[in-house]
Amino acid sequence: MAISFDNALGIHQYTLGIRAQRAEVLSSNIANADTPHYKARDVNFSSALESAVSHQQGMRMMATSEKHFDLQALTQQNVQFRVPDQPDTGDGNTVDMQKEQQTFMQNTLEYQMSLDFLGGKFSGMRKAIRGD
Repeated sequence: MAISFDNALGIHQYTLGIRAQRAEVLSSNIANADTPHYKARDVNFSSALESAVSHQQGMRMMATSEKHFDLQALTQQNVQFRVPDQPDTGDGNTVDMQKEQQTFMQNTLEYQMSLDFLGGKFSGMRKAIRGD
C-alpha cells in the first residue's frame, strides 16, 4: 500500500512554502522602509493557499514536467500592494515599520508552527512504518 503524502501531510506542505515567500516580501518591505515611492506589499495568504492546493491535487512533488506546480509563481500572483494605515509622509513610501515588524514576527511564528505540524505528521508516519 503506497503512502499518499497529499493525504498524510494535509495543507501543511503548502503553507510552509507560502509563508517562506511571504517572509521574503515582508523583509523586502522592511529593507525599503526609507526608499522614496516604495509601496508596501504582502501576500494574500488565503488566495495563495487556495491556488496551491487546487494546482497540486493529484500531482507528485517532483518537478520533472512543465505541468508541475510552481509555488513561487503562484505566490507572486497573490502578492498585492498593501493599503496604507498611515498618511503619506511626503515621499510616497507606504511602509509602516511597526506593522511590518509585527506582521513579520507573526508570519515567523506561523512558519514555525507549520514546521512543527509537519514534523508531527512525519513522526506519526515513521511510527506507523516501524510499527511502534
